[in-house]
Amino acid sequence: QDAEIVRTRDPQRLAGCDVVVDVGGEYDPGRHRYDHHQRSFTESMRSLKPDKPWSTKLSSAGLVYCHFGSQILAGLLGQPEDGPVVTALYDKLYENFVEEIDAMDNGIAPAAGEPRYALSTTLSARVGHLNPRWNDPDQDTEVG
Repeated sequence: QDAEIVRTRDPQRLAGCDVVVDVGGEYDPGRHRYDHHQRSFTESMRSLKPDKPWSTKLSSAGLVYCHFGSQILAGLLGQPEDGPVVTALYDKLYENFVEEIDAMDNGIAPAAGEPRYALSTTLSARVGHLNPRWNDPDQDTEVG
């Protein structure tokens, strides 16, 4: 909760970070590296937690949720991490919220074939509008 957030792709700066999310080209939960941008990366909720049914390729957000979601929910709810309330909420949040983020971030279409309607906004799109453009010379996201 008191972590300093650093936005960088500089490998030297990343090496000094305790946790790295969505950059660095490495998935290694033992070292708290949660990036999904490797050609060889194919992890899904099902591959990491075989009792879960979802096979959508995980994004970095999904990786963090997969590894820490139950722990966070348990702490917020004051319930045991392996209890029925946390388990049910963990599954519902993934199925109805995080899986969309995973799919959108990995370019997975919401329908096979022609969609019935246009998605005019998504959570990923809304968050994306808050970030500076990739070629913006001022990448500072802090309000001055």
